[in-house]
Amino acid sequence: MGKRDNRVAYMNPIAMARSRGPIQSSGPTIQDYLNRPRPTWEEVKEQLEKKKKGSKALAEFEEKMNENWKKELEKHREKLLSGSESSSKKRQRKKKEKKKSGRYSSSSSSSSDSSSSSSGSEDEDKKQGKRKKKKKNRSHKSSESSISETESDSKDSLKKKKKSKDATEKEKVRAKKKKSSEEREKTTEKTKKKKKHKKHSKKKKKKAASSSPDSP
Repeated sequence: MGKRDNRVAYMNPIAMARSRGPIQSSGPTIQDYLNRPRPTWEEVKEQLEKKKKGSKALAEFEEKMNENWKKELEKHREKLLSGSESSSKKRQRKKKEKKKSGRYSSSSSSSSDSSSSSSGSEDEDKKQGKRKKKKKNRSHKSSESSISETESDSKDSLKKKKKSKDATEKEKVRAKKKKSSEEREKTTEKTKKKKKHKKHSKKKKKKAASSSPDSP
C-alpha cells in the first residue's frame, strides 16, 4: 500500500486578483475626491470680503447702541443732580422760614402766656372731671365683674353638687344590685344543699328497709 499524496498546489493571491479583473466599487474613489470642483482664488477673496463686511456692520451697530446708552446715562445723571440741587434749595428755604417764624413767635409768646394760663386752669378742671368719671366707671365695672364671678361660682357649685348626688345614687343602685345577686346566690346554694340532704336521707331509708327482712 502506498502513501496518499496530501500536497496542495500553491496559488498566488495577487495573480488570482489580476486574473479576475478590476473590482467595481460602490462609492467614490480617490480620483473622484481629487477631481472635485474647487473655488478659484477670486471666489475665495470675495468670500473673505463678505465676512469682513459682516463684522464691520456688527461693530457699527454696537457702537451706535453704546452711544445711545451713554446719552441716556447722561440724561439720568442730570436729572438726579437737578433733583438734589432743588432739594437742597428747598431745605435752605425751610430753614430761613423757620428762623423768621421763630422771631415772630418770640414776640407773640409774651401775649399768649397770659391767655394760656387762664386756659390751662380750665383744662386742669376738665381733666380732673374726666379722671373722676373714669374712676366711677372702673368701680362700676369691678362691681359688675365681681357679681358675674359670684354667679359663675354659684353655678359651678350647683353643678358639682348635682354630679355628687348622681354619683351617690349610682353607687346606691350598684350596692342594691350586688346585695340582690348575693342573696340569690345564697338561696340557690341553700336549695341545692336541701336537695342533697333529702337524697342522702332517702338512700339511708332504702338501705335500712333492705336490711330489715334479713335479720331473725
